[in-house]
Amino acid sequence: MLNVVAPDPLFQDRTDAGRQLADRLQPYANRPEVLVLGLPRGGVPVAYEVATALRAQLDVCLVRKLGVPDQPELALGAIASGGVRVLNDTVIHGLGISDHSIAAVTARELRELRRRDRAYRGHRPQPAIGDRIIILVDDGMATGATMRAAISVIVPQRPAKLIVAVPVATAEICDDLGLVVDEVVCVTRPATLSAIGCWYIDFAQTSDCTVCQLLQQSSSNQPGHPPSS
Repeated sequence: MLNVVAPDPLFQDRTDAGRQLADRLQPYANRPEVLVLGLPRGGVPVAYEVATALRAQLDVCLVRKLGVPDQPELALGAIASGGVRVLNDTVIHGLGISDHSIAAVTARELRELRRRDRAYRGHRPQPAIGDRIIILVDDGMATGATMRAAISVIVPQRPAKLIVAVPVATAEICDDLGLVVDEVVCVTRPATLSAIGCWYIDFAQTSDCTVCQLLQQSSSNQPGHPPSS
């Protein structure tokens, strides 16, 4: 068996990762057309720091990873609002995952997606996407499946520019996504990435409460944004 040596952590926590990422996004600071969308839950604390540094509006892009049965950290795909589902055929075929298992995982995660929509958004309308600069933020990309689902939600809404921004992802994933979005911003691009958490000293799970608090705090700090759709 090949021994994989874990890297030295590059980020103290998601707050630190967000601040480092924001440093690379300064060309988008103080532009009212910028909208930062965090992928819940772990992407929201990162996105909060980006939005704060850029003085931009913050919201969420609801996406759920479809975890491999018995290996939930490994994504076989992802789902997003609007009926979007993206599958990773390499993982599915490589592990021999059945259609029945995929359907069961999808149904479970769809329930969670709807619950989070109620918890995070409530009666608040979706933000306007068209003709705006959208920055999609997560805490890292191991397979890219979750981010691809998010991209599939955003592209049909015709943003003026779509940027993927993450603290860590493999160079291969960054290059692949660079073919379908306008820009990929990433702090570090290792050749291989076994687990996103290896790059953080503190990678504790983000709670629903934290997500709601950060969305509320960002909204209070950033008045006068373009209207929601």
